[in-house]
Amino acid sequence: MLQFEHASDQAQYRRPAHRAGVELYHASILRHRFEPHLHEAFGLGAITAGVGRFRWRGAEHLAPRATLMLMNPADIHTGQTEIVDQAWGYRMAYLDEALLQELSGERDWWFDAAVAHDAASAARVAALIAGLWEARDDGLAFDSRLLQLVQALRPHVRIGRPARAEAGMRFAPVLDFMRTHLEQKLTLEQLAAVAGLSPFHFLRSFKAQLGATPQQQLMALRLFEAKRLLGLGQAPAEVAAAVGLTDQAHLTRAFAQRYGVTPGRYREQLRR
Repeated sequence: MLQFEHASDQAQYRRPAHRAGVELYHASILRHRFEPHLHEAFGLGAITAGVGRFRWRGAEHLAPRATLMLMNPADIHTGQTEIVDQAWGYRMAYLDEALLQELSGERDWWFDAAVAHDAASAARVAALIAGLWEARDDGLAFDSRLLQLVQALRPHVRIGRPARAEAGMRFAPVLDFMRTHLEQKLTLEQLAAVAGLSPFHFLRSFKAQLGATPQQQLMALRLFEAKRLLGLGQAPAEVAAAVGLTDQAHLTRAFAQRYGVTPGRYREQLRR
């Protein structure tokens, strides 16, 4: 069990040893507020208790019990409980895009709403993720449930990215530049030059299309890469340097704000 700053908040991560591209997450959150972050994977899950509030694509959204959570790989979002004295519970499966394509047999899955009000599907998805959690050491059972999970969500999918997502692709070179220069100090002028725009035109357009400032996007990418490196067993101090953060203390603060757990504890959980 991962330890948050507040004892009322609990979460667990698991990864199956036999199937790359999958991470499972169970959480019950009462006090913690997740800073803007991303997963660079499809986030598929269900709300099992309470009501979550999160910022997504520049607006506030609510995710009550018995609804689906459907996140695209590049979706930056926050998260916290909406009801002061009631924990927000949810179960998620994060699937890499290549794995999802293999499971579905389709290209260009996309979700145009992060919350889907479908109580029957939410109950089935929650049960399937719980089954995945228990079957992580049984490869055949796990993979069978994983396919069922993908099939259960198919009615909520759009094939082909919507116009808004395509418009955001104009900044794909900027995101690639960020990913390949995470360890460096980047300037607004550098990023604007990659986009071929004046600095403040770039700043306005980037936030309008991606729902986050370039600084928020860069930090989200840095922390996601830190998560990946920790999952490979690298030490937090090494990870901090690799992703351009000042030191291990900076990594610890930023990582906990976005994922609700310290880097060391996250690495420990995955190793167990």
